[in-house]
Amino acid sequence: MDEQLLKVQMDKLAIMELPALYMRGLDRLDRDLLRAQFWDDAYMDYGIYAGDADGFCDFCMAALADHDRNQHMIGQNIIEVEGDTAYGEVYFQAYHRVRSDAGELRDIFICGRYADRYEKRDGIWKFSYRSEIVDWARDDPATDGFLEGSGNIWGERKPDDPIYNRAAMARPENI
Repeated sequence: MDEQLLKVQMDKLAIMELPALYMRGLDRLDRDLLRAQFWDDAYMDYGIYAGDADGFCDFCMAALADHDRNQHMIGQNIIEVEGDTAYGEVYFQAYHRVRSDAGELRDIFICGRYADRYEKRDGIWKFSYRSEIVDWARDDPATDGFLEGSGNIWGERKPDDPIYNRAAMARPENI
């Protein structure tokens, strides 16, 4: 394989991890993980928030704090690398379990794309710009009550989410 092509593919793999870690930071309310994906001088423009990385992370943690659950999914991830700068379009689906003012459980889906600029500094890729483009959204009554008491393992926030319990990721006889 051509050395330059291999370098670009390795850069793309490193960049593709950024949105995944960003999503985990949102879903687990892990501000430190979310913040670590951005350069200090990064700028975000989401319409409802425009500003720096620290303010953005604070905004996200406050916005999601009263949700019962969140799950962000990544779809197509199109990246164009131009040296130590890259541009991306990342499709997403965001699910939010919320309670209405009357206490009714609601499922909100927001779907769209992120328009990103990434920069590689000292060999590390991070977001330098991120904006959210909403393509569609829904707000429906929750319909998964049939799962209550089912014994399913439910996702939680950091540090209670099962993903943070490495000891549990072994067969019981190996613990």
